Amino acid sequence: MHLVQGDILEIDPVQAMVDALGDTSGEALRYKVVANLPYYITSAVLRHLLTASVPPEQLTVLVQKEVAARMTARPGDLSLLAVSVQVFGEPEIVARVPAGAFYPRPKVDSAVVRIRVYPQPRVPREELERFFAVVQAGFGQKRKQLHNSLSHNLRLPQETVLELMARAGIEPQRRPQTLSIDEWAALARAYGEMS
Repeated sequence: MHLVQGDILEIDPVQAMVDALGDTSGEALRYKVVANLPYYITSAVLRHLLTASVPPEQLTVLVQKEVAARMTARPGDLSLLAVSVQVFGEPEIVARVPAGAFYPRPKVDSAVVRIRVYPQPRVPREELERFFAVVQAGFGQKRKQLHNSLSHNLRLPQETVLELMARAGIEPQRRPQTLSIDEWAALARAYGEMS
């Protein structure tokens, strides 16, 4: 057993395992993550692990119940967190854990979420930065129609945003939570073509 002490957000998980195993490459590394994540950094930890140079094959994590519901949401109720997880893998709630299962008892219920990580993200790795820039812009004002959020957060004229959405085949009055991963990817591609 090899214990690594430190801030998970500062540790490269692949390098930590390469060091522990005495391997020099890490390219053939296959691993799974099982964790009780600190609730206040859940999103950051998931993103850190899912974007690692060699991501885990699977993550099984204990998170706040409401966060689990957001991670596993479907189009119509998506959030930035849901898109950020689902572009990399398929999350599912495998167990619910009531607050009474812990001592001291927390104020919230929890859930165990398993994320089966895809061999490759649903968006090509070289397009992920642009993809997330567009997704973050879209969810920046999620109660507004998507064309307004994109115009404001990408600092583009309304006419440009409407053309962008038309190229992606997305109706301008849609709201960010209604778009699927594929629609976000099409929107990001159209944005890249217009840039």
